[in-house]
Amino acid sequence: MRDHQEASIVSEETNKLVNVNKRKRRPWLRRLVWIALGLMALALVVIAVQPKPVEVELARATRGVFSVTVDEDGVTRVTDRFIISAPLAGQLERIELDPGAEVKQGDVLARLTPAKAPLLDERTRREAEARVLAVSAGLRQAEAQKERAQAALELSTREATTGRALASRGVVNQQELDRLVLDERSRTAELASAEFATKVARHELSMAQAALGRIGGKGDSLEQLVVTSPVSGRVLKVIRESEGVVQAGTELLEIGDPSALEIAVDVLTSDAVHIRPGAHASVEEWGGDNLIGVVRQIEPSAFTRLSALGVEEQRVNVVIDLKSPYEEWRLLGDGYRIEARIEIYRNESALTIPWNALFRRNEAFHVFVQEQGRAALRKVEVGRRNERVAEILSGLDEGEEIILHPSDRVQPGVLVASQPAR
Repeated sequence: MRDHQEASIVSEETNKLVNVNKRKRRPWLRRLVWIALGLMALALVVIAVQPKPVEVELARATRGVFSVTVDEDGVTRVTDRFIISAPLAGQLERIELDPGAEVKQGDVLARLTPAKAPLLDERTRREAEARVLAVSAGLRQAEAQKERAQAALELSTREATTGRALASRGVVNQQELDRLVLDERSRTAELASAEFATKVARHELSMAQAALGRIGGKGDSLEQLVVTSPVSGRVLKVIRESEGVVQAGTELLEIGDPSALEIAVDVLTSDAVHIRPGAHASVEEWGGDNLIGVVRQIEPSAFTRLSALGVEEQRVNVVIDLKSPYEEWRLLGDGYRIEARIEIYRNESALTIPWNALFRRNEAFHVFVQEQGRAALRKVEVGRRNERVAEILSGLDEGEEIILHPSDRVQPGVLVASQPAR
């Protein structure tokens, strides 16, 4: 019993001590709570008064292939075409050929019954004689052009062969070798065109001589004169289909080889001065995959054309040869519309940025660079530009992040935060 009383006394004393300690700790707990609440309030105030970062679009300066192009519309055209015309006046039979029909050299294209003898007067005979002389001169000129083209091809072939040998030993770089090979191909095409012109001129001479023979009394003047094809190819256009009386020189058909196409792109003369033969071109928007082309020549004579705004423009044709395999563009025909991108500058390892990051300040180009979350003003030297990016010559390093189309809120030292590019 006594032990029980002693235990009760000890328990009461212990409870008193615990209660005293609790009362002593409560003021500290309250202080800690108030301190924590105060710190939280202070943090909220600091966060509220801090400047918010400006949201910007970022892009990186990258290194790679960079090119500048002249972009214009163009049309396809058969490289070599020939207009078949009536060699003398007479009655033309209906032409049965349709556009697209295949013809071989020597095939009959049209039949013509010469006019009756009383109509073949002295004036007609003199005209026929003059035509023979003119066609003879044209044949001599075509043969001379063929000889020049043959000599040029032989020279370019020797240069290309030498270039290949030097390139295999590392003496000539790939760019120079490509130029030599392109020149050889161009000379080959020129020779083929010259041979075509020679065939046509020789055929014209034979037709003119046949017409003169009828007028001069050799053979039956009323016998039908057969007009034949000077070359193999296809009928591109039937100019005069119906039968009827025609005069000498009346155009009847147009023939050519649609598998031998070139592209004529008319460009502003101010752009043409930057284009060089051998420049690469991309042929697009014709209905199929993009094709590879090479500039063969810039025609020497310009012409005037009205723009969509009614402004007169001086333009000139740039002739492009297709280098893609024929199977890729066999559906292209004569007179088809295309869009061409002609390369006038190329850098295989250029540092570029989107051009909408650039702005002028103090007559110099600048950009804003993102450095540790802040905008830093940087002066840059700009090279060439195309429709998407600009070439940077100095002022930036590869991989640096630049701010696109910076607003007035972006100033040096301002906090910036990236947002997804639109």
